[in-house]
Amino acid sequence: MANKIIIVAGYGPGISHAVAEKFGAAGFSLALVARRADALARGVEQLKARGFTAQAFRADVGDAAAVRKVVKEVRAALGPVTVLHWNAAAPVAGDLLTAPIEELQTVFNVGVVGLVAAIQEALPDLRQRPEAAVLLTNGGFGLFADAVDGFAVQGKSMGLSVGNSAKHKAARVLARRLEPEGVYLGEVMVLGTVKGTAWDKGQATLAASSIADRFWQLYQTRKEHFVQVG
Repeated sequence: MANKIIIVAGYGPGISHAVAEKFGAAGFSLALVARRADALARGVEQLKARGFTAQAFRADVGDAAAVRKVVKEVRAALGPVTVLHWNAAAPVAGDLLTAPIEELQTVFNVGVVGLVAAIQEALPDLRQRPEAAVLLTNGGFGLFADAVDGFAVQGKSMGLSVGNSAKHKAARVLARRLEPEGVYLGEVMVLGTVKGTAWDKGQATLAASSIADRFWQLYQTRKEHFVQVG
């Protein structure tokens, strides 16, 4: 069987680490992508300690050119990409009336532009693999609901809310566009706070491992394109 590679973009100690563990246990080689060298080093060390093949790749996932470059680097180091997991979001532009407009651009670059650049660069690999997939983590701020909108305003998370909504729409249209290419896309929208993440202030109720299990279920069944957790 050909080596299976998953790119975990926007890697951190929460959902993306749990996804890496889940796919590593299934025999995938793990390409961790993020800006912070220290977080990448810790992740690689932890995953290798479990017997997984893991390698760090530094990149700004909001920079389309850097994203294209890192996909090429992964391919050269580990082999053709089988799965792309996008777990990146930029919690900036909290108040859309006062935030620097560059912050709003960052929100879209990280949430949507980088994602599309990664898919475009990985697509020649994905087309060749019947088990290929794109898996997206999204947040509940992306929902269209009065209560969510009010919370986004009060909590100064307006940029994140707009970015998550854009990512959700991108996921919907990309799922349709990728289907005739033989590539599955699944999105998990997390409605709550995940334990052990930067958002956890002691009130988190969701386990990253449970979310990783949901991603694995989507990947295996390849029927639903969108589920909510929490």
